[in-house]
Amino acid sequence: MTINDPVFGVHPAAMQLQRRRMELIAANIANADTPGFQARDLDFRQVLASTQAAGTAAVDPAYRVAVQPAADGNTVDVQIEQAQFADAALRYQASLQFLDARIKGLLTAFTGQ
Repeated sequence: MTINDPVFGVHPAAMQLQRRRMELIAANIANADTPGFQARDLDFRQVLASTQAAGTAAVDPAYRVAVQPAADGNTVDVQIEQAQFADAALRYQASLQFLDARIKGLLTAFTGQ
């Protein structure tokens, strides 16, 4: 699906990116006690810009800058990760609700009910 979809807009691509972001954040949380693990995340604006330019999403996770790096080299801050996961889930849900309303509107237009 391209970024310029006239029916659904940016929401299908946004949902794919937020899903990928939630996967990365979940992996960060799961590895919170792994020595040397580097937390990763997606820069949504960067991915959106590359998607608009190329027409397809190029998802390249970047390492998150540690606020308080641990002595063992782990850069995961569980509280930050949980907040970022909640943010990604909220954005995913917003796109899902938009698409749901759009599909219901299209069905109403097709069936006349």
